[in-house]
This record gives sequence, structure tokens and C-alpha cells, in this order.
Amino acid sequence: MADASEGDDAAVADDAAEADDATESAGSAEAVKAADVDPEDAPISGEALLVQEGEIAGDYLEQLLDILDYDGDIDLDVEGSRAIVAIVGADDLDPLVGARGVTLDALQELTRLTVAQQTGVRTRLMLDVGGYRAGRRTELSALAASSVSRVIDTGEMLRMTPMNAFERKIVHDVVTATDGVRSESEGEEPDRRVVILPDR
Repeated sequence: MADASEGDDAAVADDAAEADDATESAGSAEAVKAADVDPEDAPISGEALLVQEGEIAGDYLEQLLDILDYDGDIDLDVEGSRAIVAIVGADDLDPLVGARGVTLDALQELTRLTVAQQTGVRTRLMLDVGGYRAGRRTELSALAASSVSRVIDTGEMLRMTPMNAFERKIVHDVVTATDGVRSESEGEEPDRRVVILPDR
């Protein structure tokens, strides 16, 4: 019996050794495979990816401006977790913004699709034209602040005019930073709007 037990123990030890050898062999193969990868072909992430997104967007927009025969410079930046691209420097960029920024939103979506096709990653890139979004942010922040004050004073809810997602977020951010009120969105695009309510 003792001999059989010793034989079993030896077999288990041999199996374990073979498993270790197989693991080491697989690990070595993976290491060799990883070593064969060209660093330039490795996926990028973080700020490097955002910079790449901005560069792709800039190239796309420059070609578009040439086709449309528009003058304008492309500014690239990174803010937080998104690439920021702006068309600036031209005399009349209003047609690229459109009524209530509708054309700008469409242009931003086309730019995002172009970037995503080349990077294989969904992008949150933000496009501005002629400072429209920057100006709109200042305007809406002031409007949201006065609306919040009104809700606090009256204790009654307030429905704002329809806004796009970019504009609604500005209002939500102002409300979130203020005690005593809360906000939610209601309706369907393009008539979706922010509702500010007393926080009770």
C-alpha cells in the first residue's frame, strides 16, 4: 500500500511539474508575442488619445473648410476628459453655427463619427465655431442662475425653453451647485427642456 501511495504522489508531482512547464511555455510564448508588437501599433489611451482625436478632427475640418471655401483657423486643446476643437479667425462663421446651433451640432456629430472611424473608440470631442459655445455657456449660466433664484423665492417649479444636450448640461450644472433646488429633463428632442424644481 505504501508503494502505491508513493507512486500516486509521484504521479501527482509529475502532473504538477508538467502543468508548470506548460504554463511557463505559454507565458514565454505570450512574452515573445508581446515583444514582437510594434509600439506604434499598440493602442493609445488617456491624454495621448485625446490629442490624437483633436488632430484627426482638425484635419477633417480643414478639408471641409477648403471644400466650402471658408477661411478659418483650427485650435486644438484638451480639457478634462475630452478633446476641444474650435474653428476661429474667420469673419462670418454664422452659417456653420445655424439657428440655435443646429448646424454646429450636426457638424460636431460628423466630426465625432470621422474620429471614431479612425480610432475605433467612441469620442466625446467638443466642437466650437466662432466662439458660439463659449458665449452660449456664459449666457446660459446667467439665465440658469436667475431661474434658480426665482424657484427658490417662489417655491414653484420652472420649465425652461427647449435646449440641446450641451445647453441642458450647463443648466443642470448650475442647479447642482445650488442648495435648495434640483433639475430634470423632460420631453423629446428637439423640444427637450430642463425643469427646475424646489428640493423638498
